[in-house]
Amino acid sequence: MAMNGTITTWFKDKGFGFIKDENGDNRYFHVIKVANPDLLKKGAAVSFEPTTNKKGLSAYAVKVEPESKYIYIAGERIKLTAIKSFLVFSEEVSADTRIDKENTVLSVGALMGNIRPKSAAKPSDVRAMKKLAITTFQGSTLIFTEDEIDIEATVKLLKV
Repeated sequence: MAMNGTITTWFKDKGFGFIKDENGDNRYFHVIKVANPDLLKKGAAVSFEPTTNKKGLSAYAVKVEPESKYIYIAGERIKLTAIKSFLVFSEEVSADTRIDKENTVLSVGALMGNIRPKSAAKPSDVRAMKKLAITTFQGSTLIFTEDEIDIEATVKLLKV
């Protein structure tokens, strides 16, 4: 009867670790008993077949649940299947622009209103800021700036 759990400890160099099962018990597992060892890491959700060995509770047929369901960007939890498209763009912003955390999610209309014509600013006060726009199937657009997130790393996650 399969159980679910979370990897609490993973010794990559030794090839084994421990899973806290749904009853709160710790179970030993070895990398050779893992279907997808490349996904092993502390905190990962797993399903497995419970068993016991001479040392106590253990797990075999361990399967790491792919984390592709959600990604976290600047504290926002985004369901990958909800992402319709994403776009990396560069925008000239005034050099003293600070992120308004309360207002990071803008509708496209508001966003367009916030993009000032380049001629309005003196060239010396401007810097190019890389931004990532994510559009969901629900129609909202989330904008993240390079000040908040590592855009390249985030795009790699989105391409999975």
